[in-house]
Amino acid sequence: MRPINQHPWNFDVNEAQRLQIELAQRVECETRFDGDVRWVAGVDVAYHKDSQQLVAAIVLLDAESLTVVDSVVHVDQSEFPYIPGLFSFRELPPLIKAFEKLHRSPDLVVCDGQGYAHPRRFGLACHLGVLFDIPTIGCGKTHLLGQYTEPDLTRGSMAELVDQEERIGSVLRTQNKVKPVFVSCGHRISLNDACTWVLKLTPKYRLPETTRQADQWVKQKLKEIG
Repeated sequence: MRPINQHPWNFDVNEAQRLQIELAQRVECETRFDGDVRWVAGVDVAYHKDSQQLVAAIVLLDAESLTVVDSVVHVDQSEFPYIPGLFSFRELPPLIKAFEKLHRSPDLVVCDGQGYAHPRRFGLACHLGVLFDIPTIGCGKTHLLGQYTEPDLTRGSMAELVDQEERIGSVLRTQNKVKPVFVSCGHRISLNDACTWVLKLTPKYRLPETTRQADQWVKQKLKEIG
């Protein structure tokens, strides 16, 4: 699986921000699936604490049973500095190489990070979605941007995430009395459908199974690296 749209990666900070603003115009926040969703992928990237190495993992789950049907890990060197708001320029190059190793193409990708809920409306989930022209969801563990009121404590409760009078995502409670997650559109999916999918992917735990499984793979690889 390779990107449909491509661009260079050797940008400075200002150039990267300008490209985000430009590519954000291509983001689609309405659901557009090519057929049924059978395979759902989760992606995660972790950093080696003592080097410039990055570990990118992708897991592919059966959308109904949530069982893992494929997984890949790719270790690479970081070529872009650690700058909040520009993580996709650091994390996408190794993820693109990991996607090339998948035996099946996902119908939907859930990112451990932000999508539209981003200062320039172009977080990792949007960037990945536009490059591959694939439906993507941003599901962040932490709050990056916007104001909200705490949702009710029951599973499925949500609150609007708002920035500059625009709704940029939802604060979603995936389990009773646990911290919520921050859901936003990535590409080719509506916010309501994104929240529905995140709930479907969280039958037992706070985080989607896609994120949990990918996180386990990167942790295992980091242990091997030492």
